[in-house]
Amino acid sequence: MDRRIKFRHLDAFSAIARARSFKAAAEQLNLTQPAISKTLKELEKILGVVVMERSRSGVELTSEGEVFLQFAEQSSAALRQGLRSIKATSETAGQLSVGALPSVASSLLPEAAIAFAQKSPDTLLEIHEGPHHDLIARLRSGGMDLVIGRLGNPDTMVGLSFQQLYSEEVVIVASPDSPAKHLRDFAGLEAFRVLYPPKDSAIRPLVARMLISRGVPLFRYRIETASPAFGRSTTMGDPDTVWIISKGVVANDIAQGRLVQLKIDMSATLGAVGIMSRAEEVPSVATREFSKLLNELTSNGEFSQTRIQ
Repeated sequence: MDRRIKFRHLDAFSAIARARSFKAAAEQLNLTQPAISKTLKELEKILGVVVMERSRSGVELTSEGEVFLQFAEQSSAALRQGLRSIKATSETAGQLSVGALPSVASSLLPEAAIAFAQKSPDTLLEIHEGPHHDLIARLRSGGMDLVIGRLGNPDTMVGLSFQQLYSEEVVIVASPDSPAKHLRDFAGLEAFRVLYPPKDSAIRPLVARMLISRGVPLFRYRIETASPAFGRSTTMGDPDTVWIISKGVVANDIAQGRLVQLKIDMSATLGAVGIMSRAEEVPSVATREFSKLLNELTSNGEFSQTRIQ
């Protein structure tokens, strides 16, 4: 690798490529837009080619950029793994960066994090919540050690391994005073505003396939969102809104009566939730310990029944 290429060049390039936006990438890296633009220009000068072009739809990779992205992320991940491996052999335990989809962050992760803090008090645990595509991209580039969430489509799992922890289904919920709570089939949902999973969410393909198999058209009155905060606030505050979401996100709300689960059959959306990691990487001590705790919490088969269902 050209000695002039630094971590900051690879990080900036990968972040822009993932987000397809200079603004979003700058926010992710805690930089200004001029700073991240300057870093990209430096990289392009070193490479001698243009790797990205701006358009009305955002940022598009050139053919050279598409090629470089694969090697940039591999190089960044390998270097970070080397640094983590060195730290793992020293007296300090270092840190562990874990990404989690909202359903996991709301259910399994709190208990696992507390248990890990008790067993490894010298290890700094970082928890990042976000959409599936972003977490997977950051895992692949070395920005995270593990991601916990639903198994993605095969094309998103290239170079990654997946270890299943439990199964979870998607549910439809409404406020306790909503007339939607009496619905038993999809036909009645057309009268309501539907909060629907966006295109980049892990559950969108499952929900879409289920609706197609049952001859249900895509809801006309819908808002596409992956935000638990927005979904929870909107559904609780508006009786004319229903929310399609992974059950783990709203399990506590259902248990405490803040939301009600509609009695519409969603069994076709049942999917695997597990640990995703880089396939050919030797895990650190902290990574192995955290994975072990996750398996212990879910191995008795009671987790999905008592905490999720």
